[in-house]
Amino acid sequence: MLNTITHGTATDKPPLLIAHGLYGSARNWGVIAKRLSDERQVVAVDMRNHGHSDWTQTHSYPELAEDLAEVIAAHGGTMDVIGHSMGGKASMMLALNHARCVNRLLVADIAPVAYTHSQIQFIEAMHSIDLATLERRSQAEAQLAEAGVDPALRSFFTQSLDIPNRRWRLNLDTLADQMPNVMSFPQTDASWDGTVLFLSGATSDYVRPEHRGEIRARFPQARFAKIPGAGHWLHAEKPREFEATARAFLNA
Repeated sequence: MLNTITHGTATDKPPLLIAHGLYGSARNWGVIAKRLSDERQVVAVDMRNHGHSDWTQTHSYPELAEDLAEVIAAHGGTMDVIGHSMGGKASMMLALNHARCVNRLLVADIAPVAYTHSQIQFIEAMHSIDLATLERRSQAEAQLAEAGVDPALRSFFTQSLDIPNRRWRLNLDTLADQMPNVMSFPQTDASWDGTVLFLSGATSDYVRPEHRGEIRARFPQARFAKIPGAGHWLHAEKPREFEATARAFLNA
């Protein structure tokens, strides 16, 4: 089963599952997960090929959905779910394939469509780090800067560095090989009529007006909201606003 970090204890509210995006981890969601755990138990996962979860040779959304379903089965069979980017696609696939597993769904800055802007350049940047001589996280951030990586993303990526063992806690080879799967979304006629919020960063272009038809075909009860001043990494850029919106949605 996926590696998990659990915050808080069970309450009368449904437990919450958090699925991170590409190159992320359960740790990235620690502050938001801890704050939301004042009302409900929160379980953040490391997706396969990330963090402390198993490395595999494949990385498709049906597989990621099954991974999440296994975690939910171990926590009573139904959970609220927050998924960001890749984790959002996995969460949508979970709802479509395992309708009873999901109570409420918050999809953060992603749509159930194929994207053309690959994230392969970041794998290339991470591969460029000289792990053999690495002693401090700041050294890796400096090398990522030389590779042209944005300052905010440098800090984000290096959270997945295992400095003592001089390795990445990301299966970069599989993620590179499976990038077409990551950027796509499976063709399906399934729909889920549960309560779902598509929450976007106002400056992000990941969820566009032309995506709404595809979204409503799969999720007829879809609602939409934006966080002003936030981009694709909305939970990291505007954590308090993200937390407040998530809390209001989950408690509605």
